[in-house]
Amino acid sequence: QLVESGGGSVQAGGSLRLSCASSEYKQNFCMAWFRQAPGKEREGVAAIYVGGGSTVHANSVKGRFAISQDNAKNTVYLQMDSLKPEDTATYYCAAGFWGGTCTIASWTYIHWGQGTQVTVS
Repeated sequence: QLVESGGGSVQAGGSLRLSCASSEYKQNFCMAWFRQAPGKEREGVAAIYVGGGSTVHANSVKGRFAISQDNAKNTVYLQMDSLKPEDTATYYCAAGFWGGTCTIASWTYIHWGQGTQVTVS
């Protein structure tokens, strides 16, 4: 089970931090954040390898967003800074097996949260 929190409404240039508490938190897993805006396809945002901490971020968010983890809390975070209106979307947390690298391709993830809304105006 994946439970996201931290979404909300913010003005452009502001910040939010999303959290994902997971019962699927395993050392050989990748944890990732995806987002989907109305009328658009789901987009990978960032991923992290639980066992090693290596990360990958989409080009659209590099330098603004950062994924991190707290293994003691079985929680993954997405720190979002310098938010833009185009970041408005429902953000989903996902978990999947690590196959040597973590990607932000949705088909590699098997567990999904219900999503949290982020609105930037």
